[in-house]
Amino acid sequence: MYIEKETFKTIIQSTPLVSIDLIIQNLSGQVLLGKRLNKPAQGFWFVPGGRICKNESIEDAYTRLVLNELGVQAQFSDARSFGTFEHFYQDNVFDEPFSTHYIVLGYELALNMELNVLPKEQHSEYKWFSIEELLASPEVHKYTKQYFINGHK
Repeated sequence: MYIEKETFKTIIQSTPLVSIDLIIQNLSGQVLLGKRLNKPAQGFWFVPGGRICKNESIEDAYTRLVLNELGVQAQFSDARSFGTFEHFYQDNVFDEPFSTHYIVLGYELALNMELNVLPKEQHSEYKWFSIEELLASPEVHKYTKQYFINGHK
């Protein structure tokens, strides 16, 4: 769903965005991360995901995001809820002086994927990380690390 730029600015300034993050693990237990092209979190390794659109069910958003972010079809029933999280950023996609606040629904899915076929609209490159690698890397965003701290996986 397209939202006019000025309207979207007002939304980001005024209210939290609701999004889905996709925690994709391969059969070896490695996690798929992409290097973010856009703010917020630009330049960091981050899990794929995106916002839920108005009047879009969580299930429909999940299906759309898996297709758009990963280029594959997946059933919502195959995903496992990973929890609800909050992300607070000092910047925004418009590079203007206001923050971005997300309420994030995390969903885990087991997929073996070839990295060279993944879409490049949101991420410049992709990499499989072990949980230990991603927790130790300063290039992995703190909100991605949050998924694997405090008893998660």
